[in-house]
Amino acid sequence: MNSWFDRFKDFFKNKYVLISFIVLVLSFFLVFLVYVVFVPKIIINGKEKVVLQYNDKYSENGAYVLGDDDGVEIEGKVDTSKIGEYEVVYKYKKFGITFTKKRIVEVKDEKGPDLVLTGEDEVNVCPNRDYEEEGYKSVDEYDGDITDQVVVNREDDQITYISTDKSGNKTTVFRKIVKEDNVKPVITLKGNSVMYVVVGSKFTDPSVKVVDNCDSNLEEKVVTEGNVDINKVGKYTIKYKVIDSSNNTSEVTRVVNVVNKNTTNSSRGIPGVIYLTFDDGPNSGTTNVILDILKEEGVKATFFVTMRGPDSLIKREFDEGHTVALHTASHNYKTVYTSVDGYFKDLNKVSNRVEKITGVKSMIIRFPGGSSNTVSRHYNIGIMTTLTSEVLNRGYRYYDWNISSGDAGETKNKDKVYANVVNNLSKKRANVVLMHDIKPYTRDALRKIIKYGKENGYTFERITMDTPMVTQRVNN
Repeated sequence: MNSWFDRFKDFFKNKYVLISFIVLVLSFFLVFLVYVVFVPKIIINGKEKVVLQYNDKYSENGAYVLGDDDGVEIEGKVDTSKIGEYEVVYKYKKFGITFTKKRIVEVKDEKGPDLVLTGEDEVNVCPNRDYEEEGYKSVDEYDGDITDQVVVNREDDQITYISTDKSGNKTTVFRKIVKEDNVKPVITLKGNSVMYVVVGSKFTDPSVKVVDNCDSNLEEKVVTEGNVDINKVGKYTIKYKVIDSSNNTSEVTRVVNVVNKNTTNSSRGIPGVIYLTFDDGPNSGTTNVILDILKEEGVKATFFVTMRGPDSLIKREFDEGHTVALHTASHNYKTVYTSVDGYFKDLNKVSNRVEKITGVKSMIIRFPGGSSNTVSRHYNIGIMTTLTSEVLNRGYRYYDWNISSGDAGETKNKDKVYANVVNNLSKKRANVVLMHDIKPYTRDALRKIIKYGKENGYTFERITMDTPMVTQRVNN
């Protein structure tokens, strides 16, 4: 059997075959030599394939030709604001021939969307309620708002939110749902925390209001502790307690004072104290000056206001530490003394004004004409007997006076106003002085009255809910 070498020798015994083979080898060598010597070599600076992220900056590093200083032309633009594949072509011309080489630049979006939950990622939910979705928002840097493509899955106590952009990038966030109620019910008193009731009259408990984050109708579950003996003068405490379905407990208390109906109380109160009280205001030109004087003298007073005058003066009275009390809205005897409902309707109007201005509900009042007035007989026999009890039953405190300045009609002279006050002061009782801050002669007498009080050992206080009531004998 002939070896491959023998077969090779036999093949080339034919001279034409040999010559053809030699020519072929020489041709290949010649072509290679021409390529190596004469064809330009374009060299790309950097990588021939570059991968960039969306909106990254593309830096062109260029290319050069070995052995030739002539420039290389660059064609092609890379827009990193759009995902895709871009070609940068480098061209070099020689011998009338254009030689080229390419760089591939691929712009990708590999960043997941921003997925943000509305509210907390851990939420307490009432045990007897389902979680109500608070919302979410998904914005992708490339695709824009893709909130409507978010997939929401709920499993037991966890909600999974998945947002996927067009490039397949995925963002997942979780919200944990905790079925737990650790919030106490909010229990508030209807009416006032401190009430005054005349002995022997009827006491109606205003009760309470209850608001709970999980349960409703909790007023029905309120437990009340304590009783009021309406026939016995004393101080009584009522406790209201409520427990929600998760055993959260809240309670609040009310103090009810059962008091004797006052007849002549001019001797009550703290001896040697002067309570400066002003009715019928406020009034620009007088009230503001009175406030200036009180501020300069360091004295606090009580203003029984109506609907007249600017709100700013009532606000100033309150802000400067005086008591803003209630007279009535109209100070019209027919309006306020025709009926009990008419009185409280008128009183509520000025009460709402004061509360709106100060943020505090005032419960200190003064009857137009005082509790001893007889003008009310023209409109409703016995109404003052009813009202003096009813205002106490509704939690108000009413105050008359035991010194009148006479500025309501007796005099228009500042010296007479001064004399009426200082000549009736007593160290043996509380001195509740009736004045009107709408009167210029009262304004002009005030500083002299204050100086007399200070020089003669008196002190000045404002009326509060704790001030003993100074009242007059009811005559209707």
